[in-house]
Amino acid sequence: MSIFQNISEYEKNALLNYPAYISLLAANKDGVLDDAERKAAVELYRTKTFASDELLEEFYSEQDVVFEKNLLEIDKRLPKEKEKRESVIKTELIYISNVLSKLDEKYSNAMNKSMEAFKEHVSKAHHSILVNFILPIPIAGLSD
Repeated sequence: MSIFQNISEYEKNALLNYPAYISLLAANKDGVLDDAERKAAVELYRTKTFASDELLEEFYSEQDVVFEKNLLEIDKRLPKEKEKRESVIKTELIYISNVLSKLDEKYSNAMNKSMEAFKEHVSKAHHSILVNFILPIPIAGLSD
C-alpha cells in the first residue's frame, strides 16, 4: 500500500516539502538560510533517512532525491523578513498537517514521530532556541 494513495499529486508534493519547511523554520533566526545551515540540514536529513521507520521507506526514497532542491527553491520563494518568513512557513506546516490527516493513521503517526525527531536534530544543529517551533499553533504529534 502506497503512503501517497489517498492524496493528490499537489498534496504529495506538499508532503515532500515537509522536512524542508522544518529546516527553514529552524534556520530562520536571521531570515536567511546560509551555507552552513543548508549543509547541516542536508547532512542531518540524509542521516535521518537511514534511521526512519520502515513505513516511511517510500516517502524517504522519493524525498531523498528532492530534499536539497526543495530546500533551496522554497528558501528563494520565501519572504526575507524574519516574521513574514516564519508566518509563511507556519502556514505551510498547517497545510501539511492537514494533508497528513488524509494518510492512513499508521503512516501519519510514523511521519509525525519522524518529523518531530528531525525537527529536534535540526533545531540543535542550528543552535536555535526552538523548544516547540510552531507554538502557539498546535499540530498533532509535533507540539504535544
